[in-house]
Amino acid sequence: MVGASLVRSVAGRLQPRVPAADLDARDPDYIRDALPRLWLLSSLWFRAEVRGLGHIPDHGPVLLVGNHSGGNVTPDTGVFTLAFSAYFGVERPFYQLAHNLVVSWPGLRFLRKFGTVAASPENAEEALRAGAALLVYPGGDHEVHRPTWEGARIDFAGRRGFVRLALDAGVPIVPVVSIGGQETALFLSRGDALARLLRLDRLLRLKVLPISLALPWGVNVGDFGGHLPLPSKIVVEVLPCIDLREEFGEDPDVDEVYDEVVARMQDALDALAAERRWPVLG
Repeated sequence: MVGASLVRSVAGRLQPRVPAADLDARDPDYIRDALPRLWLLSSLWFRAEVRGLGHIPDHGPVLLVGNHSGGNVTPDTGVFTLAFSAYFGVERPFYQLAHNLVVSWPGLRFLRKFGTVAASPENAEEALRAGAALLVYPGGDHEVHRPTWEGARIDFAGRRGFVRLALDAGVPIVPVVSIGGQETALFLSRGDALARLLRLDRLLRLKVLPISLALPWGVNVGDFGGHLPLPSKIVVEVLPCIDLREEFGEDPDVDEVYDEVVARMQDALDALAAERRWPVLG
C-alpha cells in the first residue's frame, strides 16, 4: 500500500530525531526575550484570558493537568505557558510534555527552549524530581483532534497515568481547563480507522489521522504541517489545587481520583462554555 509505505518512510526519518529529555534545554533568557512579543500576539489574535494562576503553589513540584485543544497547533498550550512564565517568572522551572513528533519536527525545535519535552513517564518523573511544575495532557492526540462540536468536553479516553504519576511523586494536581482551541479550525473526524489501517500507532505512536477544514489547506488530513488557526478567543482557567492524600486518604483509589478530577474539570469547562455566545468570537 502506497500510504503505508509513505508512513514507514516518514517514521524512519523522524524517530531517530526524537531527543532524550534535556531539562537544561529550557532557556529562561530566551523565554524572557520572547514574552513581550508573543504575549502581544496572543492578546491580539486569541484575545487570551487566563484566570486563577494563584491556585498554583508558588514553589515546588506540581502536576498541572490540562485538556487539550486545537489540533497540532495548540494555542491553549502557548497561552498558558506565556501566562505561567509571566506570573511566576521565567526562572521557575516549568516543563510541558508533548508528542514525540512535536519535539522532533525540525521547525519546532525552539519549543525545547520553552521547556517542551517528549511525553514519557521517565521524562515526567525526571521533571518532578527536579522540583519543576509539569504540564501534562492525558487526552493526547485523541482529545486534541476531537470534532469541533465536542470542544466543550473533557476526553482523557480513560488514561489514568497522571494520577499514578502524582501519587508516586507525592505532588499535588492542579487542573487547568481551556476553551476556544477547538474553534481554531473545523475538526471533522479523528480518523481512528484510517490510523489503524496505516499502522500509525505502531510506527509513529499516533492513534488518529485527523481530518479537518483549516487554513490555508482547505481539507487538512493529518495536520502534520499544522495550520493557520482562526482567531478564536482562548480562555484558560486554573482550578484549585488538589492534595490527593489529604482529600482521598493515605492510599487513594486511582479510579476515584480520576473520576473526581475529570468531573471538576468538566464542570469548569461547562461554565466556560456557557459564557460563550458565538463560536470563534467567544
